[in-house]
Amino acid sequence: MFSSKNITTPIGEMLAIRTEKGLCLLEFLDGKTTEKQLKELGDIDEIIEAENDILLNNLEQELKLYFEGNLKEFKTPIDFIGTDFQKKVWEELVKIPFGETRSYKAQSIAVGDILAIRAVANANGKNKISILVPCHRVIGSDGSLTGFAGGKHRKQFLLELESNQIQLF
Repeated sequence: MFSSKNITTPIGEMLAIRTEKGLCLLEFLDGKTTEKQLKELGDIDEIIEAENDILLNNLEQELKLYFEGNLKEFKTPIDFIGTDFQKKVWEELVKIPFGETRSYKAQSIAVGDILAIRAVANANGKNKISILVPCHRVIGSDGSLTGFAGGKHRKQFLLELESNQIQLF
């Protein structure tokens, strides 16, 4: 069974869904892949809205602090739902330091296969946990803001938010 909650952020309404293990989806309601991401979770008939869910309420507070510039590391437990390769890529995404970016090539090297750039990019695109699993920190080798299911304007906002916080410290 899944529990869900809508969370308002400065860059749009997000849907958060959790399993018993942790957060398995955090996507913008108007995101390009949100509907597809929901289907990949499995039996979505078993999602219940849970306004009093402790994990989802803590996530909402963490996101508030993040957008205020007062949080750099999330503590919300995560439950990756995907293939072994996707999980490996997503685990590498979490290792990208706050306020830094990485190219798809560098991400492929970190995953252990420099030739897997396309596969890594595809796995990044299937990331179901926006912001906490920071696929927004992966950019093109030329510095371009390539792909982000929430939209490039949000990717740019998140990168600028983190960059501005780094400069404050």
